[in-house]
Amino acid sequence: MTSAETANPVDLLHPVVVHHVVNTLGWRDLRPLQREAIAPLLAGDDALLLAPTAGGKTEAAMFPLLSRMATERWEGPSLLYLCPLKALLNNLLPRIEGYTGWLGRRAAVWHGDVATSRRRNVLATRPDVLLTTPESLESMLVSTRVDHRDFLAGIRAVVVDEVHAFAGDDRGWHLLAVVERLTHLVGRPLQRVGLSATVGNPQQLLTWLQGSGAGQGSGAGQRSGAGQRPARIVAPEVSLALRPGPGPATAPPPGEIELDYVGTIENAATIIAALHAGEKRLVFCESRQAVEELGQLLRGKGVTTFLSHASLSADERRRAEEAFAQSRDCVIVSTSTLELGIDVGDLDRVIQIDAPDTVASFLQRLGRTGRRPGSTRNCLFLARGTTSLLQAAGLLLLWGRGWVEPVVPPPEPRHIVAQQILALCLQEHRVGEHLYREWWNGLGPFRAGADVILRHLVEQGFLDRDGGMLFIGPAAELRFGRRHFMEMTSVFVGAPEFTVLSGRTELGRVDPWLLVEDVRGGDRRLLLGGQSWRVTYIDWRRRRCFVEPADGGGRARWLTGGWGGTGFELAQAMREVLLGADPPVRLTRRAVDRLTVVREEQSHLVWADGTVIWRAPTGDLEWWTWAGFRANATLVATLGEVTDPAQRFDDYRIRLREDLTYQDWRALTADAAERLCLPEPGEKALVGLKFSDALPKRLAMATLAGRLADLTNAPTMLRQPVRLGAT
Repeated sequence: MTSAETANPVDLLHPVVVHHVVNTLGWRDLRPLQREAIAPLLAGDDALLLAPTAGGKTEAAMFPLLSRMATERWEGPSLLYLCPLKALLNNLLPRIEGYTGWLGRRAAVWHGDVATSRRRNVLATRPDVLLTTPESLESMLVSTRVDHRDFLAGIRAVVVDEVHAFAGDDRGWHLLAVVERLTHLVGRPLQRVGLSATVGNPQQLLTWLQGSGAGQGSGAGQRSGAGQRPARIVAPEVSLALRPGPGPATAPPPGEIELDYVGTIENAATIIAALHAGEKRLVFCESRQAVEELGQLLRGKGVTTFLSHASLSADERRRAEEAFAQSRDCVIVSTSTLELGIDVGDLDRVIQIDAPDTVASFLQRLGRTGRRPGSTRNCLFLARGTTSLLQAAGLLLLWGRGWVEPVVPPPEPRHIVAQQILALCLQEHRVGEHLYREWWNGLGPFRAGADVILRHLVEQGFLDRDGGMLFIGPAAELRFGRRHFMEMTSVFVGAPEFTVLSGRTELGRVDPWLLVEDVRGGDRRLLLGGQSWRVTYIDWRRRRCFVEPADGGGRARWLTGGWGGTGFELAQAMREVLLGADPPVRLTRRAVDRLTVVREEQSHLVWADGTVIWRAPTGDLEWWTWAGFRANATLVATLGEVTDPAQRFDDYRIRLREDLTYQDWRALTADAAERLCLPEPGEKALVGLKFSDALPKRLAMATLAGRLADLTNAPTMLRQPVRLGAT
């Protein structure tokens, strides 16, 4: 440990920063995370800062980095602050503007909703801190209106807020690839600082964030990497132990958690309207349709209610969130859009309809409460059905053990490699065919296999080759060239929704299904923003729908894509609940009674020593694995001789051949754990893999198959004993 680390770390900050922390913010001291982050960030180390929601992560990163900025006299845009949501950027801007202003520095935001005039001002005035998204950073690199070599030349550090929200999907690979290109562009390593809530694998997340600069790894408070970039995990208030799901529960974490069974959305609305009068409540739903339906029901009961979800217009969401932040006796109903760090004021209660898919999501939501001195974090679960009750109980069982899911980047991001090669050619206009890989500094996905993708891009006309140089070809211009190649800067697929307008006011977007389904009698009505609207005109060519207020009868529905599904650990925890395990939370009488009934009704589907095969009253032979969607998909692909020809399965069970005997089962599955097969997704699934048409079809299908598979837990299920149930 250096002498700087043994002294008071606050003394290492720039004196002006310390002055304003004490006199402007009125803080008597910094939080443990903020104190422990100072020395490594001032030393230029990469770092992962872990803390619960509202744990002061932004200040833990900004105070030392602003001190470096002042001491080392960084000029121009020198600090990038990347967020997953534009709303989060907007929310953070005033706070970061205040911190930069202490030192006579400036901050600005840049994303798709920022007006062109404001962007011109950003380019002209060159703020010191630039808050943006990876997609907007990509658009700056490829834009002909931004001199990116000049404007971004001073970048020294990158802060990635909510890094766990990036790392688990393709946006994370896109973020890493764009940061690597930026590193190559400026010609020096960039300090990388990730901010995250609790995750199950912090060391792996830090190594992933470092990209090409990753060393050998380090534990909390330890530097790592001989010859590579040093890195730290800073997590003084977070346990880094990842406990396995099975086994007895430990003492539950602090918090007032209650699980109730309500049966219907109408009953949920009745309970929410009756409880906690005078308090500010945030209600999370697992679908936009549920948000709309619950919002309308609460308003009908006289509850001041606001809504937030991704299909509402940005203005509608912003108005709702601002009004909610300024109110007291009210409810805001939201999907996961308010799960991240957007400030909606001082909450009293969090209510969860059904259950989120992960413990990590629950921790984010729980962390919205308990911020006032003397208050306690709390969450009330209202389960509408048997499966959601089991899922909530299983999730709380895992939470009680201190278990959190590891954040695992999707394997083999070949389509991101294709997108990045195209984006680089757009950025540089011409790139040497033997030099293109240097731009990603040896980042894993751009090593083996990239040349195969490049060759396909040339063969299919996405790229042209001339004299050893690569440049954008006619197929890329035709496929991605609309609106100055803006579609190429985003790696996720948006649903083909229609924009809904009341006069000139944009309300949000709806699924086209609502506009083409048969309407029996009367007019077509939509439910959006918690209000019913009558459709007056549909502009099919421009994908716009005009509406006027209606007195009820509106419908809400959005079709969801992707595989999703329950994870292995959560499915196994649900099995434990059926076997009698109770989560360490308060269960209402309704929840206890319903669990008693469910355990009795489904007792034949679980066995403490292994899995169960039984014949349902319908005659179907079912294998109840409780292994989760991806593990079951892998088992079905591997056991083609024993599963039914239609390959029907879900998160908990697999349908087997009707004529299968126990002797056949034992013979045909004896060596299955050693010969696992990848699932075979249908070609329609390629729609959900953006840039898949820039890949050879076999590689696109292999990418999907690898992401659908669970090669870790499928063999675990095959090695467990199997009990033959009633036949």
